[in-house]
Amino acid sequence: MPEPERADLVIFNAKIATLDAQSSTATSLAIAGDRFCAVGTPADTDPWLDDSTTRIDARGKLVVPGLIDGHAHMDREGLKEVLPSLADCRSITDVLDRIAELASKTPKGEWIVTMPIGVPPFYENVPAILAENRFPTRHELDSVAPDHPVYIRPIWGHWRNTLPLVSIANTRALELAGIDRNTVVPAPSIQIDKELSTGEPTGILYEFTYKPLVEKTLMKIIPRFTLADRVAGLERSMQVYNSVGTTSIFEGHGIAGEVFAAYQQLREAGPLAVRSNLMFSPAWPSTTHADVQDLLVDWGRWLAGRGLGDDYLRMAGLYTESDYSDENCLRALCGPYTGWAGFNFDSALPEDVMLEMMVEAAQSGIRVGSFSPGILDLYEKVDARASIGEQRWLIEHIGMFDSNEIQRISDLGLVVQAYTSKWIAQDGDELLEQHGEAKCETVAPLKDLLDAGVHVSLATDNVPPTLFVPIAHVVSRRTDSGRVIGPGQSLSRTEALACASREGAYLSFEEDEKGTIETGKFADLALLSEDLFTVDEDRIADITSDLTITGGRIVHQS
Repeated sequence: MPEPERADLVIFNAKIATLDAQSSTATSLAIAGDRFCAVGTPADTDPWLDDSTTRIDARGKLVVPGLIDGHAHMDREGLKEVLPSLADCRSITDVLDRIAELASKTPKGEWIVTMPIGVPPFYENVPAILAENRFPTRHELDSVAPDHPVYIRPIWGHWRNTLPLVSIANTRALELAGIDRNTVVPAPSIQIDKELSTGEPTGILYEFTYKPLVEKTLMKIIPRFTLADRVAGLERSMQVYNSVGTTSIFEGHGIAGEVFAAYQQLREAGPLAVRSNLMFSPAWPSTTHADVQDLLVDWGRWLAGRGLGDDYLRMAGLYTESDYSDENCLRALCGPYTGWAGFNFDSALPEDVMLEMMVEAAQSGIRVGSFSPGILDLYEKVDARASIGEQRWLIEHIGMFDSNEIQRISDLGLVVQAYTSKWIAQDGDELLEQHGEAKCETVAPLKDLLDAGVHVSLATDNVPPTLFVPIAHVVSRRTDSGRVIGPGQSLSRTEALACASREGAYLSFEEDEKGTIETGKFADLALLSEDLFTVDEDRIADITSDLTITGGRIVHQS
């Protein structure tokens, strides 16, 4: 690259983990424009200094490549702040006081819709978090907001990963939605709580499914997230992700058109604070082989290779799954609106149609990602008809893989993404009881995958939105109760950091552009609040970023 006359910014007196091929360390780096122009010691960076160069003294702190979240659902984070919060409520009185406050500011007849009861990001221990150890009823909500329809939303189920989901509507909301004692639930997983004496709804709605269905069916009348909501939410999301050192995300579950529109609007305003590589979430209009293949051939070729976009926003490849269930079809009826999901539920296909679609995708050079059951078998069937070896197809939310399956993954050239909040932290105790300690060496077997040459990316799934939580999981292998699951699969802190940065760059075919701190690469970095390599293991998850830089621009500074 041609040498500019000076560096725009220099960080010195640092402990820099470059994660380059030699695992080099450095003490100083210089940035010119959007790229690193020198990395090493002051002797390497001083020639780039002049009076206009910004100098930052790291005071001995650790600098790492900008983190890359391999399955982020980043758009959800800021949406949590679009609606009024009930996080501080510790009694039904607190909830009612909050609703009364909102009613006093809301014109009569207009909706009041809040976030769920509980404390984000997990919304645990509800209703026990309330003094009464129960949920408020419609009549109680009526007492403070008789002239407004009120709806307390359910969580996105995977935030907590336990059931049921609970939402609550007051009388006016139930009437507008047409819900009464005779209402038939649209799916067996939904339960309308009723008063024993009258059979009338109490206003409490239970869902025994992880992806909310009530607000797509019985309560579909509630106000929806608007484009303005999504734009504001996405901009806030990027601030949150930057605050924990994340400078890039990969959305393997796919992005629907309404969310992509928010990304586009922000990109038109300037460079994004978080580089965003998105897989596409198609909304198939039918499930016949011919229609799916024709549509893919007609518009799908723009998804081939690295797809369309630039270094800040790119759409490439597509997500698919075989969950063609009645419930998924009900959720899809609200399309193109996707709610919390951000992806289209009618991206699901019957397995035989999904297979034919993937063959067509492979022949067109379109990469596919999925975490459907049996996806490894399906990928092998695709590869037998059209090679996927160079396309970096993706298995997401990896679960349990034995040595034979790991070899098959390697043979296909697949990349994998690990969702450790579920497999290690949340479900680890149950898996230990179900399978025993020896078998659990196959749970999220990251060490064996890396040893087999498989590229492994860590991911948050927005549960919560910091990659230092999955880094802590894969280093300690501790469940939420403190037990250790699959200790032989534990990664070193350097390996874990690489899976949260360098390996994420491989996901998007950008390993030559980012993921390490090297001359000529994009200047994406984080100066950490604690030294990942020396901090106590139980404090890894709490690490944040004091300074985050994306493309040479300071996007977060504590």
